[in-house]
Amino acid sequence: MAIVGAVVLLVTLVALGGYFLYRALPGTGTSVSANASEAAADAVDSDEMGVLYIRVVGESSKVFVRVPGGDVLLDQDLTQGSSVNYPSNANGLEVTIGDPTAVEVYVNGDHRDISDRDPGHSFTLKP
Repeated sequence: MAIVGAVVLLVTLVALGGYFLYRALPGTGTSVSANASEAAADAVDSDEMGVLYIRVVGESSKVFVRVPGGDVLLDQDLTQGSSVNYPSNANGLEVTIGDPTAVEVYVNGDHRDISDRDPGHSFTLKP
């Protein structure tokens, strides 16, 4: 009886290991992400963009957003198809874009072209 239990345990562990190995392979996860063609196809209405809307159209970019002299709202690498939206600007926003060529930035629904700026480009939105 102990041998049967050990065999069942071994088969279960091998099956779980295979499952998690498969899930770890690129492109097999269940996370939702958009590629560049999907991001371009999913146009966002300017009314839904809020005060600040950033969408990554390149491979990736570091994005840093904070309230001036205060709370950090975002500090992470965003990948292709990712976007962030800040609907209000009560205290102002300080924004730093790691790779300006990889993102589209909209301020109050208007496109702000920063693609010709240096890496680490920063700007501030007044309240």
